[in-house]
Amino acid sequence: VQLQASGGGRVQPGGSLRLSCAASGFTFEDYAMSWFRQAPGKEREFVGIVGRSGENTKYADSVKGRFTISRDNAKNTVYLLMNSLKLEDAAVYTCAARTGTVWVERAYAYWGQGTLVTVSS
Repeated sequence: VQLQASGGGRVQPGGSLRLSCAASGFTFEDYAMSWFRQAPGKEREFVGIVGRSGENTKYADSVKGRFTISRDNAKNTVYLLMNSLKLEDAAVYTCAARTGTVWVERAYAYWGQGTLVTVSS
């Protein structure tokens, strides 16, 4: 099983980035996919989740209206489009997979390696 995140980088406040997470080794369409982030010295934080079909999503209040999570089951990839980035969005972003739905939680089965997002002027 692999979850490979990419797309991180340095961006100015107010800018945008799109992260990708490519999955392999499991049946991607059977899993809800989430993004988490962790800034230095802080605990890991839930960012958002997309359901198996891509129709349902849920976001942390801190990113609602600015971030959009989506998936392409044909490409086994989940995306995180981040707009209007703020200094406090800087973190290592990681994707994860779990069963259940957006609303019915289950333990996460798979975690990927992160990609670093730096927000600075």
